[in-house]
Amino acid sequence: MSVNDLTTKSCAACEGWVPPLSDAQVAALKAKLDPAWHMDEKAESLSRKFTFKAFAKAVYMANLTAFISDKEGHHADIAFGWGYCHVTFTSHELGRLSENDFICAAKLDAAVG
Repeated sequence: MSVNDLTTKSCAACEGWVPPLSDAQVAALKAKLDPAWHMDEKAESLSRKFTFKAFAKAVYMANLTAFISDKEGHHADIAFGWGYCHVTFTSHELGRLSENDFICAAKLDAAVG
């Protein structure tokens, strides 16, 4: 599966019935993303910090992330301020990363190219 495969997928409804990913699946999907994405040690969240030289670009990144997240129905946690936008994807219902987190991260990577 390439990043393009992730960017052509849509997020599945995540209501606790989608199984969380195994360690091997998480590692394989993580390898497909920009190396700037980081996971916590329990594979519960996937985060990336984007840096900019101004406030407006951080706001644009927050808005882009919100747009992609809303379109996929898998909403990111977003924090931003002057010169930064910190994005975190997690599957709260599962307590561990799901394919949805990687789909959204891949789509964000593709959008910022």
